[in-house]
Amino acid sequence: MLSRLLRTLRLDTIRGRLLVFALLATLIPSFTTSWISYLQNRRSLTAKITGELQSMSAQTARELDLWIKERLYELRVFASSYEVSENVDRIPRAGGARAHGRLTDYLRSVRERFTDYQELQVVSPDGQEVASTAPRPTAVHLPAGWAAAIRRDNAVVGEAYWDAGLDKGVIVFAVPIYQTGRFLGALTVKLDMGALHRLLRRFAGGQAGQVYLVTTAGRPIVGSRAGSTDLLRREVTAPIVRRLLDREGAAADDRGVDGTEVVAVLKRVPQLDWAVLAETPAAEAYRQVTRLRDVTALVMAALLVVVGLLGYVLGLVISRPLGRLTRGAARVAAGDLDVHLPVTGGGELRYVTEVFNDMVERLRASRQELERLSVTDDLTGLYNRRHLMEALANEVRRSRRLAHPCALLMGDVDHFKEYNDAHGHLAGDQALAHVAAIMRETTRDVDTAARYGGEEFVLLMPETEASGAIETAHRIRARLASEAVAGGKLSVSFGVAQFPDDADTPEALLARADAALYRAKREGRDRVLRAPPTR
Repeated sequence: MLSRLLRTLRLDTIRGRLLVFALLATLIPSFTTSWISYLQNRRSLTAKITGELQSMSAQTARELDLWIKERLYELRVFASSYEVSENVDRIPRAGGARAHGRLTDYLRSVRERFTDYQELQVVSPDGQEVASTAPRPTAVHLPAGWAAAIRRDNAVVGEAYWDAGLDKGVIVFAVPIYQTGRFLGALTVKLDMGALHRLLRRFAGGQAGQVYLVTTAGRPIVGSRAGSTDLLRREVTAPIVRRLLDREGAAADDRGVDGTEVVAVLKRVPQLDWAVLAETPAAEAYRQVTRLRDVTALVMAALLVVVGLLGYVLGLVISRPLGRLTRGAARVAAGDLDVHLPVTGGGELRYVTEVFNDMVERLRASRQELERLSVTDDLTGLYNRRHLMEALANEVRRSRRLAHPCALLMGDVDHFKEYNDAHGHLAGDQALAHVAAIMRETTRDVDTAARYGGEEFVLLMPETEASGAIETAHRIRARLASEAVAGGKLSVSFGVAQFPDDADTPEALLARADAALYRAKREGRDRVLRAPPTR
């Protein structure tokens, strides 16, 4: 009944509602109209602030979750290396001093490449230090029951704390070390909390907004403007955290971490007992609506005379662009970024339409860039290891279904550590990029060239037998031999494996190519060998 009445009076449209509002505004006292306008604008601004804080906290939580996964992935790669597992296994045996030295050297080489790694340490299953990059190892703070947790979850993340020995805030990550199925201990790293400080600064909203990383108990860890040095050394709690945990994602007016009145939103971080607290000072947030309230009270009396006439005109002008904006926003919310609204008229609606189009364009560009970065190695421009594993699994399934062969070529730059030591890491990076460029130029478009890790490269060649892969490897070697880099020339040793003759699963195919590569290394390097026959 009510909806029918609204349609009859044409109050179900923006234009009709604006007209009725204009007529009523002429009859309502100025004070009442001003007060209603103030409340509406405050709610609108609150919704805008809430949306910005929600976006800020959600983006920061996602980025932090990604950062944690990347650090754990790096640690798992190092923990699964031969240098770690084999030497940890040998230390308790005869000749353990030599194994301890090799393990320590390897950990220090890793520490030098990653500036956020403050200290790498291998601990036994009972938590005792086995090897460390520090001349005087400091204690590693691991949670109670870590040994059982690390076997169950394949990783442990400790609490953030102030390390007096390092004189900075750190957080401990740990991953298990296995040797032929035996649990030997854990590889731990103390990560500089400065990395999280830099990450939070990227997402802080403007000059006034702040982003904090806090525990669910309310203890601040690090902030976008206040680093771990300021927060971890203070035993403070933020009461606002406990109140926001029960209504995660909702905005609240309360006292912030520094005790001032703020508008804040909290978002939990997956995997950890942490949360992201985004806040902005309440005085700054509501300055605009406060000024608007004062101005509205002064001009309302003059505006009441003409509001009725302007309401109808504005309804016509606003309703059409708003309808386009509404439909465009619905398409964007549904995931369709192929939206471009026509820019018509002028003033704020023209500006809003341009901003909307620019926003969609930026979202589209960001999506494309994220998709590219997710599968690309930053240094060489080749595909990264994750994309390679997906491509290899898909190709093995396709080759098995069609009964066609495919080949896997694994290469490793010879004497690359000595080259790095002699010419520096910058020259080493340039050398790796040079090798990658040659691989791109000497392979087909259907081939997948990827950086497997360090100085190792992998080339997946569909519809190719081992002989074709060997021929490609020789072409790459010939190009390397004919082109000099800083300090001389490079050479690469290659191992080749063919599906299904040498292996019938992605993991086995990689293992067979890796075995051939290491045999090429043992037999003198700068050569190409096929996977040895299985026994």
